[in-house]
Amino acid sequence: MHDLVRLRRTLGVPGLTRLVSQLVARIEHGRPFDAPVILRAPSTEERRAVSELLGRLDRGGTNLTVTPQAITQALRRAGISDDLRAAVLTLSGPVTIRSDEREREDRARVEALRLLTQSPHAGEAWFSQWIAGLATDGTLTRLVRQGGDLVQQARAVIDLLPVDELPISVFAEQATGDTKALAGTPLARFMLRALAIRAELPVPESAASRRMVWESVGVIEDDLASQVLVLGLRAKGSPLGEWLSTAAEASVPFRITLHQLTTLPLQITSPQVYVCENPAVLRAAVSLGPSQTALICTEGVPSLACHRLLAACAGRTVHWRGDFDWTGLRTTAYAVTSIEAKPWRMDTATYEQALSRGGSEPLKGSPVASSWAPDLAGRMLAAGRAVMEERIVAELITDLAR
Repeated sequence: MHDLVRLRRTLGVPGLTRLVSQLVARIEHGRPFDAPVILRAPSTEERRAVSELLGRLDRGGTNLTVTPQAITQALRRAGISDDLRAAVLTLSGPVTIRSDEREREDRARVEALRLLTQSPHAGEAWFSQWIAGLATDGTLTRLVRQGGDLVQQARAVIDLLPVDELPISVFAEQATGDTKALAGTPLARFMLRALAIRAELPVPESAASRRMVWESVGVIEDDLASQVLVLGLRAKGSPLGEWLSTAAEASVPFRITLHQLTTLPLQITSPQVYVCENPAVLRAAVSLGPSQTALICTEGVPSLACHRLLAACAGRTVHWRGDFDWTGLRTTAYAVTSIEAKPWRMDTATYEQALSRGGSEPLKGSPVASSWAPDLAGRMLAAGRAVMEERIVAELITDLAR
């Protein structure tokens, strides 16, 4: 037991603050408690307080050395406390023992990793890459220190992916029971990092890039913002079809939203549909004037609006191309498999010719096979260079003009 009032008057004075803080630090870090305490360059107030506590004259000197044993004896003589360690903890309040805290964090990290790696996606390349990053960059430790059930919620979100065009609030409610759980929350940021790795996209920093990452797994963040750019697309069956046909007659580019495609179903009447990746190609095609050939621009990774429009093109021949990079090969492979698209100038000869025209940026991301042109991926990997669509705009426009 301690006489708290007298303890504060004795050890709690300003002149002993540094002395007591050093003793608290020893407890916190598990260092020997009974070793002498050295106060370097003590102030006059500190010298006076130590002299009064121990009942001894100040001998001067650059540093002031105080032993815990001497402090204990002084407290005992005054009838204040028999246990200096306990007295220090009474003054400071609860102290976290760092070694104990590290052990708790280690156990929590192991449990978090165990929970995450039991996901049905465990073993997939993107998932393994994500987990490895969590374990090495401190993210898992930060999550553990935050507490709460964020890791459990993340596991619930991952297990439901991918989904088929679910609004993000509906998806959040299904995964966590909270419609706002993925609206700018720590959980949302945590998940976006994982999904960016899955889609081989940079960690999103803008609203548009966040929307793209969510759409890569079928989650609709904003069905008005999810759009697809088209030129010369003719359709019928709803006001949207009429608008598109009118724009096609005028050779005017038209942006279609996912909301329009959902609420105004249409029937595509264009006999030929071409798909490019970059708006520069579509802009150049405007000069061709009205045509029966439709051009759809993915503007990078296809949005949900783009996927919905392509589904409406069933029965039409779709000619597909993208940049000569791994994303372009990935989207082309998807189109060939899912909608039986025909690759459009996505061959080794076109790549070689474009590559020979000048320097280009390095290839980034994980290599992807090119089943429609087996040697293309290998040649790109050997060259280590990407070639964007803009370099072959002339050839693409010639194809469209035919």
